Amino acid sequence: MTITFHLNGEEVALKDADPSATLLDWLREERGLCGTKEGCNEGDCGACTVMVTDARGAKPLNACILFLPQLNGKSVRTVEGASGPDGSLHPVQSAMIDHHGSQCGFCTPGFVMSMVTAHKDGARDFDDRLAGNLCRCTGYAPIIRAAEAAADQPVPEWIAAEAPAKAAPLENMPTSSDALAALYAANPDATLVAGATDVGLWVTKGLRDLSQMIFLDACEDLKQIEITEKTVRIGAMVDMNRMRAAIAPLHPSYGEMIRRYASQQVRAAATVGGNIANGSPIGDNPPALIALGATLHLRRGNARRELPLEEFFLDYGKQDRQPGEFVEAVSFPRQPDHLRVYKLSKRFDQDISAVLGAFNIRVENGVVHSAHIAFGGMAGVPKRAPHVETALMGQPWTPATITLAQGAFGKDFTPMSDMRASDAYRLDCARNMLLRYFADLAGEAVSVLEVSQ
Repeated sequence: MTITFHLNGEEVALKDADPSATLLDWLREERGLCGTKEGCNEGDCGACTVMVTDARGAKPLNACILFLPQLNGKSVRTVEGASGPDGSLHPVQSAMIDHHGSQCGFCTPGFVMSMVTAHKDGARDFDDRLAGNLCRCTGYAPIIRAAEAAADQPVPEWIAAEAPAKAAPLENMPTSSDALAALYAANPDATLVAGATDVGLWVTKGLRDLSQMIFLDACEDLKQIEITEKTVRIGAMVDMNRMRAAIAPLHPSYGEMIRRYASQQVRAAATVGGNIANGSPIGDNPPALIALGATLHLRRGNARRELPLEEFFLDYGKQDRQPGEFVEAVSFPRQPDHLRVYKLSKRFDQDISAVLGAFNIRVENGVVHSAHIAFGGMAGVPKRAPHVETALMGQPWTPATITLAQGAFGKDFTPMSDMRASDAYRLDCARNMLLRYFADLAGEAVSVLEVSQ
């Protein structure tokens, strides 16, 4: 197995590399490129951010949870490669100096590479672009000022000319869903690696030995988004940034939730299928999809099956997925936008939800005609609220009905207490989210970003 990619403009060919080795460790230990820092080693702090370019463009990614095979046929820029071959600084680097954007400097390389990627993309949503980079001494104001100052400067030639490497497919990296189906059926105990935003932690934090790994990044047919007049179908390997771009015009509240989902770096790697297959009870994506009436598409060899998404989650850590079976796509009907998704967390950006509620209620002539409500953080799995839905169905859309339905939450959920919230707090929040939905549909300001004095 030879992994081929570009590193700061030069071709690299790694023979017989450990497939579970991370880019961060390889850069620092094998190449002596120590500008890329190890902070949290789990994709939260952004100190290890690098720019990775493939056929779809440039992405900022966390090197600490990026396995070497995921780089095959791509291009990597570290902070050492942000400047030009002759030592010329990138406009972002000059602006960081001019605006005093660095003190201790530990986080600075990650900030710079996030900003270099945003600069190449022409992006100006710096609060979002830098939400995955943590600073504990400088504060964000001078860093944001540096990003703004560099925004109008031309992209340097050595960055603009960045191109993916030409590489042969790897044995453990199928190039289509058909090839994946055959390989996984023959090796059902293998670990599937999509974006590695979760599997990466199995290695860096859990110190697990992943003896057999199948990398899905080359399966281009699993990266397709199909939007027709009747259906939206999202391939399993669609990353969350592309998911947001597709969803936001159809369901803006869902798109806004994805904006708060992890960070730019994590969203650029995390996939729709991986998030579902992971089965996390606090995953933000499944409740919204469940509220939209989503169908999950599974494949094992040549056999395919479909089931309502909520039926996939059986119990904590247990999903209805057979050995050798993988998520191929998720789909939901095109529909008028009644969906609202409310994320409650201690931090606004890049935080795990204490409670996430997704409400999709259709009201006609003042009467509730349909109700799909789902939550994360309220049970061992993402879960619908059938008793609440029943309490609403056929009832007038009034505050009295909302009050009645709030009493049904205790029949649907017995949440646990943990470091994020107590069981009583979670139930109160879930009830209040229904009230918020009522106010939201009435046109009242319900977001902290909308309320002003």
